[in-house]
Amino acid sequence: MLFGASPDTPNMGVSALFASAVAAIKRRIPDAHLSVFDSGLGVRCSDHRIADDLTVSISRRGARAGRRYDRPENLAVMSAAAAAGRLGARLNANIRAIDRAVAVLDISGGDSFSDIYGTKRFFSIVRPKLIAIRRGAPLFLLPQTFGPYRDPKLKAIAAQAVRGAEMCWARDERSFAILRELLGDAFDPDHHRCGVDLAFGLEPRNASEALSSDLRSMLEADRATRPLVGFNISGLIYNNAAKAVSRYRFKADYQALLEQFLSWLLETTDANLVLIPHVMSEPGHYESDSGACERVAESLGEKHAGRVLVSPRTLDQSQVKWLIARTDWFCGTRMHSTIAALSSGVPVATVSYSDKAMGVFETCGQGEHVIDPRELGTADVVERLKGSFESRTNAKASLAEHLPAVKARAAEQMDAVAERIRVAASRRSGQGSVA
Repeated sequence: MLFGASPDTPNMGVSALFASAVAAIKRRIPDAHLSVFDSGLGVRCSDHRIADDLTVSISRRGARAGRRYDRPENLAVMSAAAAAGRLGARLNANIRAIDRAVAVLDISGGDSFSDIYGTKRFFSIVRPKLIAIRRGAPLFLLPQTFGPYRDPKLKAIAAQAVRGAEMCWARDERSFAILRELLGDAFDPDHHRCGVDLAFGLEPRNASEALSSDLRSMLEADRATRPLVGFNISGLIYNNAAKAVSRYRFKADYQALLEQFLSWLLETTDANLVLIPHVMSEPGHYESDSGACERVAESLGEKHAGRVLVSPRTLDQSQVKWLIARTDWFCGTRMHSTIAALSSGVPVATVSYSDKAMGVFETCGQGEHVIDPRELGTADVVERLKGSFESRTNAKASLAEHLPAVKARAAEQMDAVAERIRVAASRRSGQGSVA
């Protein structure tokens, strides 16, 4: 069973984690029956094309936060049922399913196992872990960010979750240090390890048929004279610049730095520009990358007609990765858009307002290309972006040196998880198939 990454979200980062986790398990345990918890209702089945050669049937079960305590999918209701022993299993179908599972995998959306997003969000992330532990189901925390934790009480609950897990993986060394702190004297190097983000193993899929003829022409242009720059804009930040200052404590003006850098790029180089959304919400949604990209393209297109395009929001996570892999330099604010570039060997910078980016980029030897708008003003961010673009040849060579080891770790960590799942399955023999 999989918590924390479902296929029913417009966020391609979450979708990338879902696809990567499912592919990794199915390729190693072909007879595994997989269930994923999503935000829907009841139990459903669906097929998912994970790669060109892999389509997987998934059982989907609803599990969500909220105040609908009359719904068995409510996480608070599930938590109460989990504490009610045999009665809880009789009352709640999700608890019965967890009791039958030989493994519960949890990935917390990659970076949501923290209290910085608020108490409600924290409990929606930690409850599935505590439910699995309460029911005695082997819990595997797949590579993710741990922390930060500002509230000592919530940090203690997070420590309870990691101490009760069968296996915990951090996705970079910085996060691994927090995991070790949570574990204290319970740390065991055989069970608690440092790996890499699962999306490094995401398999790209050709998207050319879904692209406009203009965008296909950009891909086919002579890159020696017309390099292709990919750029991801976070709608969460762009669509509410004031929130970036108040909540995330930006020093830089996000909208201004985009306008200044992209204008410089188009006015001083011959590069073509494709804006690539990674959260595919409807353009009017407050978090929509698609809407933000379209607004920026409209403003730039007045002066640079034919050189600025937006990729379609109909692409899935594997198709987006395929497109990003065909750029000559990429910059993103969404973490997993930059992982798509890193894992494809594309020189990349990030305008990141979270500490999580540095750990991931350092894993690939690219820490100097993390640009923090909380620490730098608008002009300094723009200059750092220029420097990253102009040093893309050296960055590409550096990334090529680091990437084989990172990809090897991505494979090795899932080999280790699969082996431990088999051990868990032997312990719970007769209780269910691998899920």
